[in-house]
Amino acid sequence: MLRKVLAMLFVLISAGLAVAQTAEKEKVDVVTFWAEQQYDAAAPGGKSAIAVHFELEKNWHFYASPDTAPGGMNLKLDPNQGQSRVLKFDKPLWPKSEPYFDESLGKKLDVFSGNFTVYLPFSVSSDAPQKSVEVDIAIEGAVCSDIQCRVPNFGSIKTEIKITGDVNAQQAKFELPEAVSTPSRETTASRYASYSIWAALILAFVAGLSLNIMPCVWPVLPIIIMRLVENAKESKGKSITMGFAFCTGLLLFFACLAGANIILQVFYGHVLQWGDQFRNPGFLMAMSLLLVVLALFMFGLFSINIPSSIAGKSGTGQGLGGAAGMGFLAAILSTPCSFGILAAAFAWAQAQPLGLATLAIMTIGIGMAAPYAVLTAIPSLLKKTPRPGRWMELFKQTIGFVLLVIAIKLIAALPSDRMVGALYFAIALSFCVWMWGGWVGYESTAVKRWVVRVIAVILAVAAGFTFLPGPKPSLIDWQGYDAAVIKQAQEEGKPVLIDFTADWCLSCQVVDKIVYSRKDIAGLIKEKDVLAIKADTTLRNYPATIALKEIYNEPGVPVSILLVSGQEPIRWQGLAFGDELKSELEKLPSK
Repeated sequence: MLRKVLAMLFVLISAGLAVAQTAEKEKVDVVTFWAEQQYDAAAPGGKSAIAVHFELEKNWHFYASPDTAPGGMNLKLDPNQGQSRVLKFDKPLWPKSEPYFDESLGKKLDVFSGNFTVYLPFSVSSDAPQKSVEVDIAIEGAVCSDIQCRVPNFGSIKTEIKITGDVNAQQAKFELPEAVSTPSRETTASRYASYSIWAALILAFVAGLSLNIMPCVWPVLPIIIMRLVENAKESKGKSITMGFAFCTGLLLFFACLAGANIILQVFYGHVLQWGDQFRNPGFLMAMSLLLVVLALFMFGLFSINIPSSIAGKSGTGQGLGGAAGMGFLAAILSTPCSFGILAAAFAWAQAQPLGLATLAIMTIGIGMAAPYAVLTAIPSLLKKTPRPGRWMELFKQTIGFVLLVIAIKLIAALPSDRMVGALYFAIALSFCVWMWGGWVGYESTAVKRWVVRVIAVILAVAAGFTFLPGPKPSLIDWQGYDAAVIKQAQEEGKPVLIDFTADWCLSCQVVDKIVYSRKDIAGLIKEKDVLAIKADTTLRNYPATIALKEIYNEPGVPVSILLVSGQEPIRWQGLAFGDELKSELEKLPSK
């Protein structure tokens, strides 16, 4: 009897220790996690679950969906390591993911952030022996913020499942959620598909109305209002006609969107999602550069002359065409500044038949055109517009800075290999725009205007060819700096070429162009089986930065070092050392 009591006490104490272990929190990098069992024990033939709780530091997240996670680096939990056959785990029950727009990838992803729990339900085989079974729950995945991603070694959570015939089913520590499933690919359309037709159309109208207050549209608003005022002074008929033409241009843009939606659905089986355009690097670059130019206009570096087709007094068909073109431009400019309500209206349209979807998209255009239709139909309202003054100039310049912020936001969403080129081209384009508008004036001769502006266009085109295509693929198979890899190569007698560089180093970029872009040098590096190391010293705490000073005793970059077994390191601190490097590489034996 005493033995039975002692054995029972031992089992209870062991179970208590196991429960204590499962409740102990562990922190790896920016993630804290721990496991919790649903019951203190599990019965043969019964069911239970393990809850794995996560706490992430602020502004960090796991990728949730394997369908959208880059490189397959979504969060994974594998409870099948180290367990016996007495336990069978079902599919994990995941929490609901959150949408997150990854600017570096230019697309929306599903993520887990903050505090969340993943449930691992399991069943126990009916013939399971009454003992404790250890389970290792392996955790893998990338954890990311807005500026970087890390892949920590989380290892696994170890927990012991006590199997006994005496289980109190009333002592559950948690209940399994009913509506939780694996990370889904829920679309924006499915979230808004339940809206009624009238609610959705009102939402679409309000979305279009809101486009008129977007900063991106403001550069053309003074021109629009000025023309409306001048037309109202001439006659009500002309005011209505020109206003109608402008509204037609707005609607034409949305008609193009509706047409694109029809083509995508009928011929390609896809729906037009608002925001897809921001996943296109070409669109992002074009809109960001357009916003930079409009910001320069708001700063007064150049003026936008109203085309004669709009400014003409005759009200001819040309004038109507110009007004419609201005409306189309205003609609285009609204796209970079659009926000959630417009996405919601488009999302509802996605889930509808083509006819209703087209109506919803056109309703957005009607909402945007409505204020101009009212102003032209009731010209007396134009008399209540604020009088021009110093405040207007300050307001314009303020909007210019807002446009620059939006432009930088769009450029930041570009792939990293094109982002720097876009910024350089934006500066070059700004200089060319300044030439166009600032180097000539109304008093300048026609010849001078033509010469200056042709030169500005040539410079802009040349800058585009230089910066916009992005960096060319490297001819050399560079490896990242790793002291252990370099040491191993040296022990094997393999030559090593280290190029110390930094993102902020312009001279380093020159070295890349005039030395390491040479085909003969790249060919020799491959022929001689040279380990090529690109040592990044952008930040002072990078391993390559520390090695540059403490191991190689070099004060700064650029510097290239060739390590050959049995020889002193050969160093080049200059820029044009290509021939010297080629000569040294030719002395090496071929692999």
